[in-house]
Amino acid sequence: MNVSTNISAYILCGGKSSRMQTEKGLVTYLNKPFIQLVIEAILPITSNIFLVTDNQYYSSFGFPLIPDVYKEKGPVGGIYSALNHSDSDYNLLLSCDIPNITSSVIDNYLINNLSSDTDVSLLSDDSDSYPLIAIYNKRVESKFLEAINLNKLKLISLLAELNCQNIKVKKEDFNALKNINTKEDLRRIVKRENQLNTK
Repeated sequence: MNVSTNISAYILCGGKSSRMQTEKGLVTYLNKPFIQLVIEAILPITSNIFLVTDNQYYSSFGFPLIPDVYKEKGPVGGIYSALNHSDSDYNLLLSCDIPNITSSVIDNYLINNLSSDTDVSLLSDDSDSYPLIAIYNKRVESKFLEAINLNKLKLISLLAELNCQNIKVKKEDFNALKNINTKEDLRRIVKRENQLNTK
């Protein structure tokens, strides 16, 4: 399979985070906005990238903006909007707050384990699963619409009804999965980066 022509990538930009007190995708790390770091991780895999947001500021990154079809529906609404827009069978869904994600993690664990039998392939570490570092098959679009219509917006509950492949990453790749939710999280990864650079 020629992955680059058979996969679309969607970054869920969300909105203003109360804990970060700003748009999470625009928070700066390593002198770049989070969203730029996520885009750079995707580009070696596919240039077919879309940003799920209606915030026009994100247009400065050079990729099409896809507004939510249904507002205020959280990740379930964002994933539905992506699948509704997509013409691809395989859809890489990433949140905007994972600045340490890498092309190799996406490629080695998700792309290399693609299966037409699987509805969703998602990554996990020792303690958590990451449904916003995952590949969703286009065919589950109707399931997401049904959940929205029933106002069942817990993503984990919805995934329990689907054929999911949970792919555990190696310990050395755990850091790539971590999302940055708070200013304290950001300080922690900046400190870690500084420590690595001084070794």
